[in-house]
Amino acid sequence: ESITNTAADVTVSMDSDGNPDGFEKVKSKKSQKRKRDAGEVDMDTGAVKRPSFPPISGDQLRGGADEMRKVPVPAHRYTPLKENWLKIFTPIVENLQLQVRFNLKTRNVEIKTCKETQDISALTKAADFVKAFVLGFQVEDALALIRLDELFLESFDVTDVKPLKGDHLSRAIGRIAGKGGKTKFTIENVTKTRIVLADTKIHLLGSFQNIKMARTAICNLILGSPPSKVYGNIRAVASRAAERF
Repeated sequence: ESITNTAADVTVSMDSDGNPDGFEKVKSKKSQKRKRDAGEVDMDTGAVKRPSFPPISGDQLRGGADEMRKVPVPAHRYTPLKENWLKIFTPIVENLQLQVRFNLKTRNVEIKTCKETQDISALTKAADFVKAFVLGFQVEDALALIRLDELFLESFDVTDVKPLKGDHLSRAIGRIAGKGGKTKFTIENVTKTRIVLADTKIHLLGSFQNIKMARTAICNLILGSPPSKVYGNIRAVASRAAERF
């Protein structure tokens, strides 16, 4: 009898949808997704206009405030900087329309924009030019950074390629330089780059593809390849690159 009553109560407590009182039917995520997709399909499929950004002048980009870059100069580059100051000063001021000075207290070359500055990339070019000279490149080579857009600087350490110490490190640096700098000059001429060996640091100046070729050759020399084999490899790569262009 008690079982019959319980069943009757359950029957009464069921609502018209067949759900017990106090419980709501959970909507499945699939049905929600289908409705959402259908709504998206029904939306107006008008062509979206691409945003157009007109070119702005250097004054608007700067926002009125003058920008400054500082390039630290190590002690061993003071004398070359003093001797070549006129060659460094002239292109920065006359061609790039920037202000430049050497701060004796902080020992930095400070480059600053002014009202006459037209090109927004002039500050970066000037900073790269001074940095290249400080790293040890000739002024004439570093000037190419101002004249051309596709040139870059790259620096790495011999020990980044292989952790060498003592005489092994000295021999690796010797293999890169070669007798009287012969190997270094050959890599420079074949890959059309400029290379500076400063103790265990190696600085490269050139286009992206040329730097890649020179870096591969130098890494092979560090890892122990004989120079004759490296010459053959870079000549083959350079000839393929020349044919491609």
